[in-house]
Amino acid sequence: MAKRNYKAEYKDHQSSAKERANRSARNKAARKKKCKSGYEVHHKDGDPRNNEMSNLVCSKKGSNRGKREASRRKGSSRKSYSFWSKS
Repeated sequence: MAKRNYKAEYKDHQSSAKERANRSARNKAARKKKCKSGYEVHHKDGDPRNNEMSNLVCSKKGSNRGKREASRRKGSSRKSYSFWSKS
């Protein structure tokens, strides 16, 4: 198995202005919602910048990440803000 190149991943996927803004919004949502250990914030509408309390729920990490992956694979009709998306 090839070793991951984290610097290249950051450069290709996470260093753009849009992804930095999304990451900042996700971190702000996490501070606002204060989920217990083992849980993370899920944005109901898929938009990491929409931090209204009515849009935030706590879900288990694996479940939340699974929802993101499933919606990406199915070609979900809702707008998806994927962590790894280049769009």
